[in-house]
Amino acid sequence: MRILGIDPGYAITGYSIIDYQGNKFKLIGSGAVTTNAGVSFPIRLTKIYDDLTELINVYKPDAISVEELFFNNNAKTAINVAQARGVVLIVGCKNNIPTYEYTPLQIKQAVTGYGRADKIQVQKMVKSILNVEKLPKLDDTTDSMAAAICHAHSSKFSQKL
Repeated sequence: MRILGIDPGYAITGYSIIDYQGNKFKLIGSGAVTTNAGVSFPIRLTKIYDDLTELINVYKPDAISVEELFFNNNAKTAINVAQARGVVLIVGCKNNIPTYEYTPLQIKQAVTGYGRADKIQVQKMVKSILNVEKLPKLDDTTDSMAAAICHAHSSKFSQKL
């Protein structure tokens, strides 16, 4: 199974492509879609849509795993991130790829075995599970890897959107 993991955001959308077969993981690629703050918001959302569509055309994932929105204190930021998440969901739908959502707690549980694990614990486990020398500089990209791993571990039990 090829999984496109996504950590949505409107400034940075982390992504990773992971193959999962026979309980073995292989990282195929990862990175981030970045948008410029000086550009209008609709243009930023369009860039996310276009770049993710291109990734789908290149890597042809079987499923998309996206992190659900975690609301902190800033309502404006939460609304903008929610809109970027909406774009991710539309990309999956338009490309006929089953799309699954996981809460941060579910992702941490699937990756570390503990739903309240801290960022360092998650990063160490992602590195170990994917058997990579080092993780990307952007946390958003590492978070997308964790989302993909979560789907691989949870795919039998998931509800697709």
